[in-house]
This record gives sequence, structure tokens and C-alpha cells, in this order.
Amino acid sequence: MDIGLRARVLPENQRRTLDELTSDLDLNEGDTRSKRSAFWTMLALASCIACAGILADSTATVIGAMIIAPLSTPIMGTALALVKRESTGGVKFVVLGALLVIAIGAAFSLIVPSTTVLLENSQVAGRTSPRIIDLIAALATGLAGAIALARRDVAAILPGVAISISLVPPLGVVGISLGEGEFGLAFGALVLFLSNFLALVFAGSLVFTSLGYTTEAGARAGRSRRSTKVTFGVLVVLVVVPLVVNSALGYAYARLVDSVRVSSERWITGTPGAEIVDVEHQGFTAIIRVSAPGDLPPVSNLMTDLSAALPANIDVVVERSVGERIEVGTTS
Repeated sequence: MDIGLRARVLPENQRRTLDELTSDLDLNEGDTRSKRSAFWTMLALASCIACAGILADSTATVIGAMIIAPLSTPIMGTALALVKRESTGGVKFVVLGALLVIAIGAAFSLIVPSTTVLLENSQVAGRTSPRIIDLIAALATGLAGAIALARRDVAAILPGVAISISLVPPLGVVGISLGEGEFGLAFGALVLFLSNFLALVFAGSLVFTSLGYTTEAGARAGRSRRSTKVTFGVLVVLVVVPLVVNSALGYAYARLVDSVRVSSERWITGTPGAEIVDVEHQGFTAIIRVSAPGDLPPVSNLMTDLSAALPANIDVVVERSVGERIEVGTTS
């Protein structure tokens, strides 16, 4: 980063020292017992809040879990460790913390009624189909969070940064989905978490390096910048790969929706008053919403058409405007 631009982004009188950042973000430094106790306690509570909010389909409750944001500490600690060219011990806390949240989510799934359809829950549906825009938001959030951590005068924005990124809720969805046997939904939510994690680490490392912490850390370690550049290269690849995959999936899903819409329109042709209200996808499920005052044509006709147009193992659901839900089957 240009020195003049860096001075404007992080004035010298507001710049926190490397030791201060390390003290805040490294759970293996300083009073480790107190730090880890606070981390695990807050993470368990945030997980319970997030899972309760997900099952209640309450955005406000889920936001409460986001504000606590305990996972952001070891994630940004990992970014700082990369800049300092030290072992990334924070990854251990991220992995173990993620497993804890997933386990709590699986436990919460035990109270889900057997008749519940997870895709009808907006908190679940919104976290099982990661998009390019989610990755872009994670990168921007990581940049904002790293700058806020590096400056003394903008700590007040950290709660807003925490709300902007989704860490604990997707893991809660993973646990709940696994508990309900919805492995496709669990995979989608896990991809969202991993994309956010990698984007945060990349953005945090980029900011900490650009703001001069690499030079300070390198002077202490007596090492060249080569290892940091290699690490950044690996992170770029790890962030770009999900972006490319998400792009390909987005294109594939758009074509899937178009194919389903065409087949659906053809299916209801000749049915008085029938109309296709909406067609969407949630994970590997295609949902067709139909408004029809009378009986619908045989769904077998629709499935025959869709099986020829769609890949195998795509679940198809037809919903009528009167509230009737028909589990049609799986394409072959």
C-alpha cells in the first residue's frame, strides 16, 4: 500500500502496536487460561442463540449470535500469524470451535418436529446456497474488521463488522441439517462458512501486511518476505477457487431454474386458471410454486419431462397456492 494512502487509512497516532494486536487476537499468548475460557464460553452461548434463532426463524435472534462473534478472534489471529510468519495456532481453535457449533446444532435438531421442512425456514434456506456476493461481502468485511482492529479510534464499528459476516449461524445450520439427515443443505452451509473463513483470513492478512505489520514482524524474526508472499499466493488460490465454483454453480442453477420453468409451463398448459407463480432452487431441490383453482395435471407427466431435462438426483417439490405441498420425487 502506498505510504501516503496508508497514513490516511491508519494515521500513526491511531496505529495499534503489533504486541497489542497479538495480545487481543492470539489465544496462545498472555493469560491463555482466561482467554480460552472466555472464547469457549461465548462460543457455546453464541451457538445456542444462533441455533434457537434458526429454528425460530428469527433474524433478530440470529443477529444476537453474530454480535458475540467469538470465532472472529482466532480467524483474525490466524491472519496475524501469517503476517508474523509464525505457526497458525488459531486454526486449531477455529476447527475445534466449528465442531462444537455443529455438535450443538445437531443437538438442537432433536427438538425439530418430524413434519418440519427445513427449506421453508428462511434462516436455513439463506445459508445453504452460497453465492458470489457472499464471498465479496466476506472480503469487504475482513478488510473493515482488520482496519478496525489496527486502529484505536474505530473499535465501535466492530459489532457492525460482526453482524456483516456469518460464521456461527452457518455452522449451526450444518449441525441442524446433519441431525435432520439433510446432507445437501449441510454441505451448502459448510461451503458458506469455509468461504467466509478464507476470505477473512486473506483480507486480514492483506490489511495487516499493507499497514506495515509484516515489516515489524519480519524485523523481529529476521526472515525475508518470501514465505509471506507464498502464503498469500496459497490464500488467493483458496479464495478464488470457491469464487469460481460459486460462479459455476450459479450459472448451473440459473439454467436449472430456466429448464424447470419451461417444463412447468408446459405441464400446466391447458389447465384452466393454472399459473406458475415462481420457480427457485434450494441446494439440490427445485421448488415449483403453482396457483391453480382446480386439480393439477398428473405429476408423472412433469417428472418425465424434468428427468429428461435435469441432472440426476435433483429433488422436485410442487407447492400450490392453497398451501398444499407435493413431494414429487427425485429425477433419474
